[in-house]
Amino acid sequence: MDRSVPGLIVKIGNYPLHHGGVGAIRSLGRLGVPMYAVTEDHYTPAAASRYLTRAFVWPTTGLERQESLVDGLLAIGRGIGRPTVLFPTDEEAAVLVAEHAEALRQRFLVPHVHPALPRRLASKQGLYELCLAHGVPAPYTVFPGSRADVEEFAATARFPVVAKNREAFERRRAPAVHGTTRIAGPRELLALARGWGERPGVILQEYLPRETAEDWIVHAYTDAGSAPCVLFTGVKVRSWPPHAGMTACAYIVPNPELAGLATEFIKRIGFSGIVDLDWRYDRRDGRYKLLDFNPRMGAQFRLFENEAGVDVVRAQHLDLTGRHVPVGEQLNGRRFLVENIDVAALLAYRRSGCTTPHAPRRATHTELAWLARDDIKPFLTMLARFVRPSVKHLYQMWRTSHSAVRSSVPGGGPQ
Repeated sequence: MDRSVPGLIVKIGNYPLHHGGVGAIRSLGRLGVPMYAVTEDHYTPAAASRYLTRAFVWPTTGLERQESLVDGLLAIGRGIGRPTVLFPTDEEAAVLVAEHAEALRQRFLVPHVHPALPRRLASKQGLYELCLAHGVPAPYTVFPGSRADVEEFAATARFPVVAKNREAFERRRAPAVHGTTRIAGPRELLALARGWGERPGVILQEYLPRETAEDWIVHAYTDAGSAPCVLFTGVKVRSWPPHAGMTACAYIVPNPELAGLATEFIKRIGFSGIVDLDWRYDRRDGRYKLLDFNPRMGAQFRLFENEAGVDVVRAQHLDLTGRHVPVGEQLNGRRFLVENIDVAALLAYRRSGCTTPHAPRRATHTELAWLARDDIKPFLTMLARFVRPSVKHLYQMWRTSHSAVRSSVPGGGPQ
């Protein structure tokens, strides 16, 4: 590694419990690369890492003008004082870096990608159109432009269906739906659509039954010619919320067919940089269908490493600093667990009876999202920030139920 070139973790918005950023700090920091990070405050897990040289406290919402965000990044670059590799952890940051790469290259090293491509990939409609144009399987999707379109869809669609926000950034403003929402029938759809206004900002997508599907992930880093320097495949065993949220447990599993499909698609669209792709294998027709194309590192990227010790973050740093990226087979059988969400996910999946046939029975190695012997403070900070709101919520539930019991007794008190 070129230890004279630091790395900067860039995020936009308020999500302090992000294990992907901590993983990137550890991945390069353990190799002696100076690491910096944008954080919400000084008490986030990322800011607590022993491998972090400095935290730049910069609370953002995602509603700022892009020009002010670029100015803020350039000010951070001046504070670091030397060329630095940028690592976005969310779509907003990835789009910002791509669209303003020319200005940011005054201070930073960033992949060479078409400025408009990350925004199009982060959009559900843009991604679906690219899939259709390049023959990549994807769940059938419609994009209602009016209330009448929703009513027409409700009258003819096969339910259940899935509703998602059309643009990746809607969660920062006034999202029509919160995350992936399963809709059982036309009555439920029309009831939900009352709050969408005359121009619904949603997509309505074919539902792939969890009983006949498997969730797969592909992580890769591609060079300026869109050729993969590293590419990994894995299977998602659990997520939170169940079947529709963040990865809670996953394994590296070889899948040459999926690797070839992802490589060809990335090459055709001309993407350069780190990618995190979500696919669902539909056993009904034997096809892998692309659900999400995240033009940045995924939170679970530390699951994936090859025999040479290279993950996607190390690959990007090596490539952008002019180093050779060592090749090697992916370390099949590795497992990734996110401690603060996997317990709940495990209980939910056991109740549902869903299994993942391709998951190994036993892991060759387990990578934890938070806990690391050589860097314990991020785990402790996560616990403090995660447990306190949970305890407060439980206490409020207890107070509410206790008050309800008291009010139900004649006289308002115990008898």
